[in-house]
Amino acid sequence: MTPSVLVFDSGVGGLSVLQHIRQQMPGVPLHYLMDSAAFPYGTKDDELLIQRVVDVCMAGIRELQPAMLVIACNTASTLALPSLRRLLDIPVVGVVPAIKTAASLCEDGCIGLLATPATVHRPYTDDLIRDFAGHCQVSRFGSAELVEWAEDYLETAAQPAGLYDHLQPWFARQPAMSHVVLGCTHFPLLKPLLQQAWPAITWVDSGEAIARRVATLLPVNSHDCQTGPLSCFWTDRQRRPEGALKYLVTLGKVHQHGCLGPDFVIQDIEPV
Repeated sequence: MTPSVLVFDSGVGGLSVLQHIRQQMPGVPLHYLMDSAAFPYGTKDDELLIQRVVDVCMAGIRELQPAMLVIACNTASTLALPSLRRLLDIPVVGVVPAIKTAASLCEDGCIGLLATPATVHRPYTDDLIRDFAGHCQVSRFGSAELVEWAEDYLETAAQPAGLYDHLQPWFARQPAMSHVVLGCTHFPLLKPLLQQAWPAITWVDSGEAIARRVATLLPVNSHDCQTGPLSCFWTDRQRRPEGALKYLVTLGKVHQHGCLGPDFVIQDIEPV
């Protein structure tokens, strides 16, 4: 049996990472687990989040028995990776803003970091900029709005009316900015809209790099041409994540879905 991968995020953002893993290794079974009951993470206390991420991920691992865990969330990666790696005997892959990649593409210019307000101010972001982008001018913009807009866009396909007005003043203040790091996994879901509004910008995210890392760590049969099954699980017992399910269907057949709670429930669903 092909080993599976569990991809975790607070909301739909990790789907942008899951998509790259799917493209890199189409035969690998992928589970998507979203902590929708605690979304958004950016407004919550760090200590609470560490325990929350560990609890939800451990519950998912007990039920699904994946060969690897991918924390497809910058906030969760920053806070909970050390704890999860101590507790688990499977590889745990995290995500950080692709500042190193953007800086390597923009040798002596100006790059931007578009992330959540918490991420743009975290010390690890300062470290990434110091270590990999010392030759660049780095302009940061923290947006909580884009997280909500990405969630809504995935569910309704309605373009956020305020997107241009929200970001254009930042671009106007930084006319030399040529590369922008999408430092939240939600933001690549809006990339078609961002490219349309600002076509001169090169948008950089971590999805491809994470997929390559997963490929190096996961023992899979490279000759397996079968398409791996997909599944989706969430924690908000009051709301089914229609946007996430619709997105997954575009990547293949969704074999299982259900709500992760005290009585973990997996329900079979019909192909859509």
